[in-house]
Amino acid sequence: MYKVGITGGIGSGKSSVCSLLAAYGVAVYDSDSAAKRLMAENEELRQRLMEVFGAECYTDGVLNRAYLASRVFGNDEQLKLLNSTVHPAVKADFEAWAEQQTSPYVVLESAILFESGFDAVVDTTLAVIAPMEERIRRTMERDGVDREAVLSRISHQMSDDELHSRATRTMVNILRDYLESDVEQLHKRYLYESAR
Repeated sequence: MYKVGITGGIGSGKSSVCSLLAAYGVAVYDSDSAAKRLMAENEELRQRLMEVFGAECYTDGVLNRAYLASRVFGNDEQLKLLNSTVHPAVKADFEAWAEQQTSPYVVLESAILFESGFDAVVDTTLAVIAPMEERIRRTMERDGVDREAVLSRISHQMSDDELHSRATRTMVNILRDYLESDVEQLHKRYLYESAR
């Protein structure tokens, strides 16, 4: 199965690209949603999280997000520990999921594709980038947050320049009309590559 990793910073439009590819019948794996699901449902991962961060990770069997967030917020070492605990489970889940799909290729959507090492489990990568002001405007509208909150989130993500230098391909997402035709071309390219 040919695997495509798609990444991009907040407000870049990576989810829009993935939605447009899904409309062509391509199976898309959202790593963020998968991580949340696995932390809630995967017994092995639940046990590991409790070993590392304490039994307070779960309250009456339900993931205590506020507690976990308080443990890792502003603490790079604890965040690395959380990621090194969760990411292997997500990788294994993605690979098992990909084997079950029947589309010509599959997409792994991840905001932290390179940081997490998820790029190692895909055949090609795409970075979706957009002008900074456009990203800020989109995120403020979508999430109902102020400019400072968006800038703070962006400051914790890989820069567009670094994404561009690391990805196999880069797509600049400015206008929706262009995005749809760009994704159509991209889909054709991935169909060709997956058939080789």
